[in-house]
Amino acid sequence: MENLFTNQLARETSPYLLQHASNPVDWHPWNQNALDLAKEKNKPILLSIGYSACHWCHVMAHESFENDDTAKIMNDLFISIKVDKEERPDLDKIYQRAHQLLTQRPGGWPLTVFLMPSDQIPFFAGTYFPNTAKHGLPDFDSILVQMSEYYYKHYQELQKQNISLMEAMASLQPKASLSHDPVTEKYLDIARNELKERSDMKNGGFGRAPKFPHPSSIERLLRHWNHTHRRDTAALEIACLTLDAMGNGGINDQIGGGFCRYSTDDYWMIPHFEKMLYDNGPLLGLYTQAWVATQITNYKEIVNNTASWVLGEMQSEQGGYYSSLDADSEGEEGKYYTWTQKELKDLLDQDELLVFGERFGMDKEANFEGKWYPYIFKSIDAVCEANDMDSATVNLHIQNAILKLFNKREKRIKPGCDEKILCSWNALMIKGMIIAGRHLEQKLYTNSAERAFNFIRENLWKDNRLLATYKDRKAHLNAYLDDYAFLVDAGLELLQTRWSSEDLQWIMALADVMLEQFYDEYNGGFFFTADDHEYLIDRQKPLSDDAMPSGNGIATYALARLGRLTGEDKYLLASEETIKLAQQSIANYASAHCAMLLGLEEYLHPTDIVIVRGAVDNLAAWEKPGIAQYSPRRMVFLIPEETIDLPDSIAEKKMIDNKTTAYICAGTKCDAPITDLSEFKNAMKTNA
Repeated sequence: MENLFTNQLARETSPYLLQHASNPVDWHPWNQNALDLAKEKNKPILLSIGYSACHWCHVMAHESFENDDTAKIMNDLFISIKVDKEERPDLDKIYQRAHQLLTQRPGGWPLTVFLMPSDQIPFFAGTYFPNTAKHGLPDFDSILVQMSEYYYKHYQELQKQNISLMEAMASLQPKASLSHDPVTEKYLDIARNELKERSDMKNGGFGRAPKFPHPSSIERLLRHWNHTHRRDTAALEIACLTLDAMGNGGINDQIGGGFCRYSTDDYWMIPHFEKMLYDNGPLLGLYTQAWVATQITNYKEIVNNTASWVLGEMQSEQGGYYSSLDADSEGEEGKYYTWTQKELKDLLDQDELLVFGERFGMDKEANFEGKWYPYIFKSIDAVCEANDMDSATVNLHIQNAILKLFNKREKRIKPGCDEKILCSWNALMIKGMIIAGRHLEQKLYTNSAERAFNFIRENLWKDNRLLATYKDRKAHLNAYLDDYAFLVDAGLELLQTRWSSEDLQWIMALADVMLEQFYDEYNGGFFFTADDHEYLIDRQKPLSDDAMPSGNGIATYALARLGRLTGEDKYLLASEETIKLAQQSIANYASAHCAMLLGLEEYLHPTDIVIVRGAVDNLAAWEKPGIAQYSPRRMVFLIPEETIDLPDSIAEKKMIDNKTTAYICAGTKCDAPITDLSEFKNAMKTNA
């Protein structure tokens, strides 16, 4: 059946916007034409923000935006603008903050905001509204009529409210500290203790359901354990408890790999089934680092399963990574991932059904809407003991069962894939893949990361500026702070896997744009949008983490490392001033700033920069010692002797007596060069 309606979204590339292109609602994308139309007609703006993998966005779309009667009210009373929050995080950050100020509670998606047509200041906000009154929420049609009437009848009151709202938003902007107190590592201890207090010591994670992965928080605990010369074993135990719980839980797809966005329960059993690239990239790196630190085999298996899912499902032919997989398939959340007992009995032989059922809780009561969703219920040892089988036999049955279920699942109608390629999310996955590939010696992973890195440079780097998103051969939208910061960070990881002077030059070019377009020279810190970005009602400078690490935090961390590698003081100065700006914000809630604490730790304890120069054939033997143990404050660069176009700080480090030579530098101090491999191995065993 042909679509009966086509609105202004039909020309967009965002899969989320295109999902609404045939709604009877006269949707507009966020652009100047739509904003001008609202002013011209003096109609308030109905702003709806969501994303393609969002379950409740789909629900509201089916209930209201596909409804002719609701659409008529919207078209008569409002200029309706639909925004993909993944393409426009600038708008989402502004209006989520406004929602919190207006309602005094956190927001979410779909985000529904009513704006003044003259200046786009919001006067009412909510999230999901049902088509009929329920769950303590009024019906959406009533909201529409009431908001329109209120706008015209109470215009002067709204103007006063808007002044107060803008003052409140301005007050949230971080201010330069007047204190001259030195930045100290007490905030690292405070964050560690806050994370301990928030930890669920029974089930893992932080707080109660819904439970999110929070990889930055777990990384903070791992690094704190390392920072205390591995004496704070409690920090390691908290980190491993959560890593174990997530890895064994349903949030980790036990059949096909990859982590879902969050768990709906305290036990990590039943997830919200959407899978986001921005979760899986950091989790890849985190589980790899945890495996290096602990040698727990399960972590390595999780890394391989997650990476295999990324390679199989999330990488485009051109090299960039897709954004997400939907929670829904065939209109039902989780349908793709769940099983009936009949399906299991038809697919598996008796022994497979027995051990798989015990291992993954499939012999218990149904755990998701009358069906079974697998999570690890019993250890392999427990299954062996219960069935008088050896571990090799049990593992074989389980692997056979997983393969059969995977192949069967592949024939089902898959959840929708959001195939837009976001620069910042790709950078997070590039970093995770590089870390996994380097430590697990998997060239497939590092090659995948390099393809994505090159894709961004070739397709999203135009006129010496980054673009934020790519789909259908179209790259557009000015990039944000996260795009630059995450890509610089990922680039530094890539250089440790294989040196390229050309890549270093590009990484420095990215860092220079960050300083020129995003950095606040007067107060320190980086704005989320560039100096030449379109005017919006607020220009934020986010310091704390949310679902992703803070762009300011990663910028601070990456610039410090880049500055120490290249000898460029401008990078070090910007990093230091951002830390000073963030000091008060960190003091208020340290564990909400785990990315910024990376920069603070870098400032207080500069990373060891290890430069190894030698013939290409000899460098491989020097790679393993540099990465053999968990050393988050160490970077190892293997640079062929004949390499040119190096910064002076690196070029001066040459081979001695025609031998492969290692230079180990901390801050401005370098140890004596090392030309003996055994001596280098001993030097690398020290804690860093």
